[in-house]
Amino acid sequence: MTYVKKCPECESINLVYDEQKGEIVCNDCGLVVEEKMVDTGQELHGQFDKSDKKGRGGAPLSIQKFDKGLTTNIGEISDIYRLESGQTKKFLRLKTWQERVSTSLERNLRLAMAELRRVASFLNLPNVVKDEASRIYNFVLQRGLVRGRSMESVIAACIYAACRSYSIPRTLDEIANASDVERKEIGRTYRFIMRKMGIKVKPSSPKDYISRFASILHLSPKTQTLAIKILKKADISELTSGRGPAGIAAAALYVSALLNDEKKTQREVADVAGITEVTIRNRYKELIERLGIEEKLKIKEVEEKNKKK
Repeated sequence: MTYVKKCPECESINLVYDEQKGEIVCNDCGLVVEEKMVDTGQELHGQFDKSDKKGRGGAPLSIQKFDKGLTTNIGEISDIYRLESGQTKKFLRLKTWQERVSTSLERNLRLAMAELRRVASFLNLPNVVKDEASRIYNFVLQRGLVRGRSMESVIAACIYAACRSYSIPRTLDEIANASDVERKEIGRTYRFIMRKMGIKVKPSSPKDYISRFASILHLSPKTQTLAIKILKKADISELTSGRGPAGIAAAALYVSALLNDEKKTQREVADVAGITEVTIRNRYKELIERLGIEEKLKIKEVEEKNKKK
């Protein structure tokens, strides 16, 4: 394609349009006269290899959306009322019919997926956990297991199940705070879903909580390593069986911090772990007595007193 324009550099009219780059180039001196940046390539759809950079097929499907991102909504009420009077009536009528033709499952999913994204965002969960929670909720909904239970409790239980599946350390208390559902109700619904789905999830380990709690408490890597060693000894001594993993992990971090002169109060550690000070105190006493750490702590106290003198 040739253009009548002149080149500003050599005044040549031998100009050519490069469709791939979207540029008008002078054939005589090579100057880029104009950049049009118009995509004249063919619109492509369907599945492509990863090496095919020209492939375009729209936004990716997402199980986190009730329609997987395929439905086109008429629009929000606030946007519709900004139109002219005739157009407003037309689009309000279209929106009403769109809601009427949607099934009860679609309406449930629309609300549930919005709640799931809200809770997951509050807990700062990765995208893979959100997808897994969405998949579990879809399974539960399709089999009618949501009936008789609040949507919020089922969503919270699905998120907890997804966290357990991917070994993401989140306690029931944290999920209860994020979803405004009672801890017992989430636990009850979680056990019901796991039983109906036939999924066996291994119990969460106290080690899973160490790095997260240590990061929030600003503890050193040395303290984290020592806490993991304490947990290994506690596991051998059967101190971890029958006890909450968050409580054991918090107590191990508290002991490790004392041994490494990184003073943290029981209240600080308890708040991070979402447990009471009494639980920290009980687990702390068990660890130092059964693992022979009590003597080391006493020596530390004596050394500190001597330093102060």
